[in-house]
Amino acid sequence: MDDKLVEFAGLLRRNGLRVSVAELIEAARAGALVGVGEREAFQDALRATMVKRAVDGPLFDQFFELYFGGLGGLIEGSAAARPSAAQGDREFQQFLEQIDHLLARYGADLPELGQALLRDDSGRVEKLLRQAAARIAPSRREGTGAQAHFRAELAGALEIEQLRQALARMLTGLDGEGARAELEEYAGRRMRALEEMIGRYVNAELARREPQGIERLRLRQLAEKSFAYLTAEELTQMNAAVTRLAQRLRNVMAIRRRRARRARFDSQRTLRRNLSRGGVPFELVFNRRRRERPQIVVLCDISDSVRNVSRFMLHFVHALQDLYSRVRSFVFVAEIGEVTCYFREGQPQEAMAAALSGEIVNVYAHSNFGRAFKLFVERYLDAITRKTTVIVLGDARNNYNTVNDWCLREIRQRARQLIWLNPESHHTWGFGDSEMARYGQWCDVVEECRNLNQLYRVVDRLVVA
Repeated sequence: MDDKLVEFAGLLRRNGLRVSVAELIEAARAGALVGVGEREAFQDALRATMVKRAVDGPLFDQFFELYFGGLGGLIEGSAAARPSAAQGDREFQQFLEQIDHLLARYGADLPELGQALLRDDSGRVEKLLRQAAARIAPSRREGTGAQAHFRAELAGALEIEQLRQALARMLTGLDGEGARAELEEYAGRRMRALEEMIGRYVNAELARREPQGIERLRLRQLAEKSFAYLTAEELTQMNAAVTRLAQRLRNVMAIRRRRARRARFDSQRTLRRNLSRGGVPFELVFNRRRRERPQIVVLCDISDSVRNVSRFMLHFVHALQDLYSRVRSFVFVAEIGEVTCYFREGQPQEAMAAALSGEIVNVYAHSNFGRAFKLFVERYLDAITRKTTVIVLGDARNNYNTVNDWCLREIRQRARQLIWLNPESHHTWGFGDSEMARYGQWCDVVEECRNLNQLYRVVDRLVVA
C-alpha cells in the first residue's frame, strides 16, 4: 500500500497539488489506521492529510477515483446481466445454474472470459481485463486517437472476435429452440456489457496513466463549445484558458518589442551619408526608431443574450492592461459606461462583477446599439486616436431601434482599425433585428466569436496587426 500511496502522491503533484514527504508519511499512517476496507473513510483520511486548500478538494476526489477506483463500479454500471428485468434473485440464480450445466456440456471451447461473462463472475472479468491491459504498451498518441488505439489493442488482447465465434458455435450446438433463444439473448446482453466495460476501463485507465492528456482532450472539446451553453464548472475552466490565452499574447508581444528595440541597418541613409567618400560605406547608419505601443478601446455588450461571451472578453481585457500603452473599457446595453478603473485596479473576478452588476448601466434594459454608439460618440470620442484599435463585442441585435451606423463611421475615421466580434453564428447575421450588415460595412474586421478557438484566431489577428 505504501508504494501505491507514493505513486498516488506523484500523480497529485504532476497535476498541481503540493504534497510534501511529511504529508505523505502522515497519509500512510492515517490510511493504515483506517484501512482500505471502508472506502469513504480511507478517502477522507487521505484528503485530510494531503489537501491543504479547499479549492484542491474536488481535484483530489477526481484523482482518487481514477487511481483507487476499481473496475467494480464500471461493471456494476454496465448493461444489466439478467435476461429479464422482471426476473428476481431466485429466478436469476436458477438461470445461472442452468448456465453452469450448459457450459459443462457445450462450453469446452469457450474462452475463460466468455465463461466468466456468462456466469456473471465480475471478479474474474475484472482480473482478465487488468491482465490484458497490463500487456499493452503505452501509446504515444493523444486525445481520441489514444482512446481508439487503446480500445482496439485491449479488444485484441482479450480476443473479442474469437470469443464471439466461440459463443456462436456453442449456441449452434444447443438442443431446444427455447433454451437457445433465451441463452442467445443473454449472451448478447453480456457481450454488450463487456463492450461498455472496455470503453469505461479505457477512459479511466488513460486518465490514470496520463491525466494531462485527458485534460487536454477535454479542453480541446470545450474550446469548440459555444460560450452561451457553458455550465458553471465549464465557465471556471474557460476562465483559466482565457488567462493562458492572454499570457500567450503577452509573450508574443514582448518578443516583438524586443526585436523592435534592436537597431536595424539603414542602407539608404548609409549611402547618402557616404557620398563624399565615393559611396564607400566608411560610416554605417542604423535605424533606432522605436515602435510606439498601440492603444485599445473595447466596447462590450453585456445584455443577457451575450452575457457569457462578455465575461470572457472582460476577463481578457483585464489581462491586456500592461500590454498596451492605454486600454479603455466600456460596457453597454442601451446606455454606455466606462469600467476602465475597475480593470486597472481590481482583480479580474471583482472587475467583472462590478461591470456586470448593473451599477454602471442598466443590464435589464433592451439592447439598443444605436443609442449606445451615439452616446459613446458624444461623450468619449476623444478616447480614439490614430494609434487606437477599437474592438466591439455584440450580436448587433438592435431591437428595431435607430441604427445610427454613422457613429461607427466616425469612430473608424479616427481609429487605427475597428474590429467587430459577433458571438452569433454567421448564418444568422442580417435576419430579424440584426443590423450586422450596416454596422459591418464600417469595420476593418468582422469575425464570428462563439467559442475559445475563434477567440484564439482573433487574438492572432491582434498580434499581427
